[in-house]
Amino acid sequence: MPLQTPPLRGTHDERGAKFTEFGGWDMPVEFDSIRTEHAAVREDVGIFDVSHMGQIHVTGPDATELMQRLTTNDVSRLGVGDAQYAAITDEDGTIIDDTVIYRLPDEGETPQGSREDGEATYLFIPNAGTDESTHERWIGYRNEWDLEATVDNRTDEYAMFAVQGPNAADLVGDVVDVADTADAIDGSVTDLSRFEATESTIDGVDCWTARTGYTGEDGFELIVPWPEAERIWSAFDCQPCGLGARDTLRIEAGLLLAGQDFDPEDNPRTPYEAGIGFTVDLETEFVGRDALAQVRAEGVEEELVGFQLIDRGVPRHGYDITNPESRVIGTVTSGTMSPTLEQAIGLGYVPVEYADPGTTLQVVVRGQSKKARVEQTPFIDTQ
Repeated sequence: MPLQTPPLRGTHDERGAKFTEFGGWDMPVEFDSIRTEHAAVREDVGIFDVSHMGQIHVTGPDATELMQRLTTNDVSRLGVGDAQYAAITDEDGTIIDDTVIYRLPDEGETPQGSREDGEATYLFIPNAGTDESTHERWIGYRNEWDLEATVDNRTDEYAMFAVQGPNAADLVGDVVDVADTADAIDGSVTDLSRFEATESTIDGVDCWTARTGYTGEDGFELIVPWPEAERIWSAFDCQPCGLGARDTLRIEAGLLLAGQDFDPEDNPRTPYEAGIGFTVDLETEFVGRDALAQVRAEGVEEELVGFQLIDRGVPRHGYDITNPESRVIGTVTSGTMSPTLEQAIGLGYVPVEYADPGTTLQVVVRGQSKKARVEQTPFIDTQ
């Protein structure tokens, strides 16, 4: 099956990007070097093409109920322009995916800008390669529960860019204008707080701009019309960054990667095991709620921890984690040589008795045991 391509595949190729397959997409893994791009985001500002991320649009009289019953957080708390991190779980409480949900302006706006008769509208972002299965899941449950909601997969209609770094606000503030609509914020997009979003324009093109990201730095994510992707991308004069730097940045920030740090088939985990129990609101009714209430009451046997290698080596996904007596107790889910710390770091699940910061572990790197120490995550100071 041919790989899907982002709208700027040719533009990135002309820039000299190297590409990799990720989630069924042909995506730039680096433009200059991972270290150069990583440093740009930690010290200045960089831009990522993340158009491989899914985009599912939900609206209608029962849109809020549908979202509430299929995600773990409390969607009813979202006002227009709010964003929320949540998990999508199965009946056993296992994470199928993690996602960010945006509450868009209500559908049904009148020419005068009134939303009084509008219907709640959401856009949520499933991970790369899962948009079709997620869309089918939403449609299936909508029909089973006889809810009135329209669910559209718009992954191929919009590009998505992430502008990240300590100077991201200055750059985005210079480029992005707040749209003149009833629900837009007053002032500049730089007035947005973390996990807030607004309608905006870039060079006259309507966009959705959110103060969210996946790097541990301040930043913004922009959802833009697919045909205008090159026009928007070229408006940002900063370091282009690929998925390689995105991975080293998110590991330093202790952020999960679907398919590695959890996988419903190969590494089934609950939000409590994966360290995102804060996304679970047991006061709401959602698929997997009862199972997670039981997990919460009984506690977990294993937890995802961060660790740093003390001995020389680099941990990689799938490497064994052992106790000091060389008994296998877990597996590395993510690992890298941290460009910021210049230390080898990683994530992995271990029994709770080994999860306290400062605990000594070992990681088997290419057949050799390397001493490691459990560390608090994030590994770096984040914004």
